[in-house]
Amino acid sequence: MGTGNHSQIRRIVISGYYGFSNSGDEAVLRSILLALEAEGSAQGVQIQPVVLSADPAWTSQMYGVESVRRMHPGDLWHALRGSDGLISGGGSLLQDATSAKTIPYYTGVMKLAQLLGKPTFAYSQGIGPVNRRWMDPMIRDVMKRSAYVSVRDVESAALLERIGVPPERIDVVPDPVMGLPLPANAAAAGLSARRAEEPPLVGVSLRRWRSDGADLARAAEALVALSKRKPVRLRFLPFHTPSDTESSELVMERLRGRLGEGSTAELAAPGDDPQQMLLEVSRCDALFGMRLHALIYAANRMVPMLGLSYDPKIDQFLHRLGITAIGTTEQLDAEAFADAACALLDNRDGWQARHKQAIDLLKQQSQKPAQQIVQLLRHTISR
Repeated sequence: MGTGNHSQIRRIVISGYYGFSNSGDEAVLRSILLALEAEGSAQGVQIQPVVLSADPAWTSQMYGVESVRRMHPGDLWHALRGSDGLISGGGSLLQDATSAKTIPYYTGVMKLAQLLGKPTFAYSQGIGPVNRRWMDPMIRDVMKRSAYVSVRDVESAALLERIGVPPERIDVVPDPVMGLPLPANAAAAGLSARRAEEPPLVGVSLRRWRSDGADLARAAEALVALSKRKPVRLRFLPFHTPSDTESSELVMERLRGRLGEGSTAELAAPGDDPQQMLLEVSRCDALFGMRLHALIYAANRMVPMLGLSYDPKIDQFLHRLGITAIGTTEQLDAEAFADAACALLDNRDGWQARHKQAIDLLKQQSQKPAQQIVQLLRHTISR
C-alpha cells in the first residue's frame, strides 16, 4: 500500500463471544466497531472488520460487516491470513469459570495470528478468574507478544502482572460499552419523560446462577418488598436469550398476586440490537442488575443502579463508580433492598450528581483502545 494522503485500508479480525444472542457481548462488538470507525476516520485509516461469530449471517446482517465461523478452522485460517491484525475482546474472554475450553480457544486464536506474523491487540478484556494454573502460560505468552494490551479493571491488570506480563505494557481502560451511543432513531422511538402520575420504571436484569434458584427467589422477595413501599413498574430486561427470558418469567411468576397496590411487572422484548436495549435501559428511573452489561448500560445513560453480585467483575465495575453491590447470589436482604431502591427513586438527581464525574471519565477513556490500535495500524502502513 502507498503512503499518500488517501485513506488507507486495514482488515482487522475481531475475536470474541459474538453471535450467541447475548446483548452485553453484542454491545461490546457494536461499541468496538463504532470506535474503530470513528478513530479510523480521524486518523485516515479505513478499518474493514472481519468478525468471528457463532452466527456469521446474523452478525453480517446486524452490523454490515464481513463475518466468518468462529469454530471453523478453514474460515479462521483464511480470515487471519488475509488480515492486517487481530483484536481479541472485549468481554470476559480469558477466564475458566464457565468452561475449561474458553482460555485455550481465545489464546489459540491469538497464537495463530501471531504465528502468521499478524499484530494482536487485547481490547478492554476482563481477565479471570483463572483457577487452573496450567493456563497461566497460555495467557502470558500471547499477551507478552501482543502489540497492545488493555484490560477493563485493575484486578485484571494485577492478574496479568502476577503471571508475568510486564505492568508497563498493560492499559487499564473502561468496558467499551461505556462509549456506546443510543440508536440514531432514539428521538423518534420516544425518549419522552415519564408523566408525573405514572409509577417509576425499574429495569430488572437477572440471570440464573445458582442451580437451586435460591438467588432468583431472593430477588423476587426483594422486588415484592419494594412494590409494597411504593407503586413501581418492574420491566424485566433479558440480556441473554432465551436463558434470561426464562429466568425473568420464573421471577415474574413468583411475583404474581404478591405485588403492592399499583405495581406491575412486564417483560421487555427489545430484539437483538444492543443499542435498542440501551434505549430500553435509558427509559428506566432505576435499574436492578445482575448482568454486568445491564449495569454498564445504566451507567452509560446515568440511570441509578443496584447491583446483585454473582462474579467479581460485578463488584469491580461498581467500585469504579464508588458503589457497593446491594447483595450477592448468596445473600440479599429484601427490606434493605427496598430501602436502597426507594432512596434512588426519590433522589435520582442526587445519585446522578454524585456519580457524574466518574461516569464521564469512564466514557471518555473507553475510546482509548481504538485510538491506540488505529494509531499502531497507521504506523505499520507508513513503514
